[in-house]
Amino acid sequence: MRRVCANFVPRLLTTDQMEFRMFVAGDLFQKSSQDPTFLEKIVTADESWVYAYIPETKMRSSKWHTKSSPQPKKSRHVRSNTKVMRISFFDIDGLVHHEFVPSGQSVTGVFYVQVLQRLRDAVRRKRPDKWKGQWFMHHDNTPSHTSFVVQQFLADKNIPVIT
Repeated sequence: MRRVCANFVPRLLTTDQMEFRMFVAGDLFQKSSQDPTFLEKIVTADESWVYAYIPETKMRSSKWHTKSSPQPKKSRHVRSNTKVMRISFFDIDGLVHHEFVPSGQSVTGVFYVQVLQRLRDAVRRKRPDKWKGQWFMHHDNTPSHTSFVVQQFLADKNIPVIT
C-alpha cells in the first residue's frame, strides 16, 4: 500500500459538458480545415485581475549594519488589497485593445457594449485587414457577455461569435 494524493482540477465536468466541448472543438477544427485563414480572423477577449503593489528595490531595502549584527530579513511579496480588472482583446498578431474597469464599476451588459464599441474602433485603426473582411469574436459565457444587449449589439454590427 502507498499513499496517493488526488490531482487538483479546477472543475469536474458533467458528461453533457464534455460532449459539448467535443462538439465545439470539432466544429472549430472543421472551420479551420475549410478556411486556412480562419484562426487569423479571431479576436479573443479575456478578463483578469491586476494587483497593484510597489515592490521595494534591493537598494532601498539595504541598511547599514556592523559585522556582529544579524543579517536583515525580508519577507516575500504578497498581493496587495488594491486590484483592478483588465479587459484585454488579442488576436494572432498580438494585443488589439485593452482597458481597465473603473474602480467600483461592475461589468454589466451595458458596460461591455461600450467596451465592444471601443474595440471596434481599435480594430478599425490597428487591424484594417480584419476591418475590411470578416472577423470573429471569441469570449467566455459570463452573464455580461451573453446578455441580450451584447448579443443584439454584435448582431447589429455583424460580428459573429465563436462558441
